[in-house]
Amino acid sequence: MGKQPSAWITTQQKKRWPLMILLLLSLSTLMAFLIRSTFDSCSNGSSNNVGNFIREGQAEEKGGTHHQVNHNDEAPTPNPLDFMKSKLVLLVSHELSLSGGPLLLMELACLLREVGADVVLVTNQKQTESDDIIYSLEHKMLNRGVQVFSAKGQEAIDTALKADLVVLNTAVAGKWLDAVLKEHVADVLPKVLWWIHEMRGHYFKLEYVKHLPLVGGAMIDSHTTANYWKNRTRERLGIKMPETYVVHLGNSKELMEVAENRVAKLVLREHVRESLGVKNEDLVFALINSVSRGKGQDLFLRSFHESLKLIQESKLKVPPIHAVIVGSDMNAQTKFETELRNFVSQNNMQGRVHFVNKTLTVAPYLASIDVLVQNSQARGECFGRITIEAMAFQLPVLVCPVISNRNSSSQSTYSLSLFILTKQCNHFFLFWVLLLIAFIIQGTAAGGTMEIVVNGTTGLLHPAGKEGVMPLSNNIVKLATNVEKRLTMGKKGYERVKERFLEHHMSERIAKVLKEILLHKAKRHSES
Repeated sequence: MGKQPSAWITTQQKKRWPLMILLLLSLSTLMAFLIRSTFDSCSNGSSNNVGNFIREGQAEEKGGTHHQVNHNDEAPTPNPLDFMKSKLVLLVSHELSLSGGPLLLMELACLLREVGADVVLVTNQKQTESDDIIYSLEHKMLNRGVQVFSAKGQEAIDTALKADLVVLNTAVAGKWLDAVLKEHVADVLPKVLWWIHEMRGHYFKLEYVKHLPLVGGAMIDSHTTANYWKNRTRERLGIKMPETYVVHLGNSKELMEVAENRVAKLVLREHVRESLGVKNEDLVFALINSVSRGKGQDLFLRSFHESLKLIQESKLKVPPIHAVIVGSDMNAQTKFETELRNFVSQNNMQGRVHFVNKTLTVAPYLASIDVLVQNSQARGECFGRITIEAMAFQLPVLVCPVISNRNSSSQSTYSLSLFILTKQCNHFFLFWVLLLIAFIIQGTAAGGTMEIVVNGTTGLLHPAGKEGVMPLSNNIVKLATNVEKRLTMGKKGYERVKERFLEHHMSERIAKVLKEILLHKAKRHSES
């Protein structure tokens, strides 16, 4: 906003406060509109609406805004995926692992099996008998009635040709089309749903996604990622995205059962804390993600170290605080993880920082901690599943919202605005102006996690990179010293999960997309 001339202010002295109030109301209305249009992707007019996806063509017709389809938030009876009964579905993954993409695909396999679909899962990954993780995941699928075999060979080709639906999971899985199907690619593309989770630039290669414009549709976990893919494929590769659907994820019934069982949570909390050597009254801040530089464990530990110093220097009376890194690989001992452990040793934090091996089951750790830290760097998380899982356990979250592009100017402006907002602002009007600036920048370019978290209500924000170390440290201290704020944020987060991030919400959203893909396939077949 520009400054008003001083003469105008003088002549309007008596009217200044009424005008100020009016201006603030206008700003509040504008901010509400911006926040709603950007973040509230699961509802339109009511907080109890679900079933949200966008169509790229319609978005362009409306000047780039997303078209959303909403449906009443009622427990679906019958199951919204019932129409998939007896249909043959082929799921293609580049690997079986404990990372987000493969786990989501396996979850989809289980949802489809529950309604009687015939599900086949194939993977390009080279398996070794010593890989216990792959062995365990394959047997979990087999126990659910999902057939599992190699993505290469005639069996995979025959299944793809017969299938009613083919789901490619992640951009990397696109290599499978030419490598295996070869001359049959054109026959399969109309029934392909491409489920994309990546936010990294190195996935934008023609060898991966050259067939993307010709598939039945693309399904992406957040509006931020959908916009990112739309822009990058057009600008970098010169290709157009197919019909694109945004589908937010939901927590499984199994996880919610644990999250809502007070006795189970107490038992898990006691067991995990005992194994870590942490007392019941201690405060635990945890980052649950595969250990890698992009997930920001190094910056989190620097923030944690600063918070320990701040507590000591300010002589704050708080329980002992601990940092837990869940997602370590004790066997691999990568260079990055070695750096993390050395930092802990050099700063004498061995009794305050705990490393836990990567695991398929996160519920015990969510039950045992007090605050979740989501600190992904670069372009951030496509969605951030662990965030809604933590909110289900009534945990506040400390989140790093990340700029989706590499524009250093916008990153710096956002970081400055966010940094100012984390400080005490004595001028009420200036506070609202800065808040508006921050939301404008954040609303157009924030990471996928920002479609989950409500700043100040379910969690607190901090900037990315080194600029975020001290703000995150301050947020750690803020929650460590204010038990009421922790509990209130946790309760609000749980309510938000119940409104829009449950399994039946996700099933209904996915059902809408699958119906669209099947209709697209039928239309293409009739035209040919």
